Amino acid sequence: MDGRARAPGAGTVLNALATGRGSAFAIEAYTTASVSLDTELEVVTGEIAGAPDADTALIERCVELVVERFGDGEGGAVRTESDVPMAAGLKSSSAAANATVLATLDALGVADEDPTLVETGAIDRADACRIGVQAARDVGVTVTGAFDDASASMLGGVTVTDNTEDDLLAREERDWDVLVYTPDEQAFTADADVDRCERIAATADLVAEHALEGDFARAMTVNGFAFSAALEFPTEPMIEALPHAEGVSLSGTGPSVVAVGERTELEAVEAIWQERPGTTRLTTTQIEGATIQ
Repeated sequence: MDGRARAPGAGTVLNALATGRGSAFAIEAYTTASVSLDTELEVVTGEIAGAPDADTALIERCVELVVERFGDGEGGAVRTESDVPMAAGLKSSSAAANATVLATLDALGVADEDPTLVETGAIDRADACRIGVQAARDVGVTVTGAFDDASASMLGGVTVTDNTEDDLLAREERDWDVLVYTPDEQAFTADADVDRCERIAATADLVAEHALEGDFARAMTVNGFAFSAALEFPTEPMIEALPHAEGVSLSGTGPSVVAVGERTELEAVEAIWQERPGTTRLTTTQIEGATIQ
């Protein structure tokens, strides 16, 4: 009983730590999960390619929750491989969870013949996404539940959500080029200073208004300055991007910064950001979402 799926990472429009409302957009960077199930096994074991000491509790819990709902007590193994850097603010956990959930559904035969959907009447992709969100809460890798990040990764495009209720408030598609700058350090979401973020709730409400009106570029720029201040990240990369980008923000709880706009303009920013320690990636938005392979 084998399954395989992949899910994209994402960048931030609105960080949900302040108010519970968040927004994110999928990007062309992927995590792939392979799941093997066996009725003779009682436990689920996980492996993350290239990171033998990494915590595998999230992907193991994703398999367990899907099996509890659709399986018959199967155990097995899950392995993920990714070009989404971990603890960089690019939604690596959400991508891993989504890919694992879909791969497990595929292994159990729940998936439809259309590899972009899980539509047999048993579950749709939004509900599949919520399984991963619950797994993330169960193992403590998220503060808000990260339904904003997870929904963007699962559904593609740009999503706006209420993470307190796991409600999808809006989804739209944007054809942006995307530039990502990732410093060398890591920043784990579970370690973020929530109290400091809650102090900028009024600004987050303004960002949510812009996002719900479809003005995502302006929303992410306001978000970026506000949360960079709250989480004590430098704003200089954002200032460097502003003359060229349509929008720019700290992504998640950092340390990555994402800029969106036209490729030729972002190439000018890329040349500047490449002078900084770390890595840059020029990519695009992704509207397809997570898929069974």
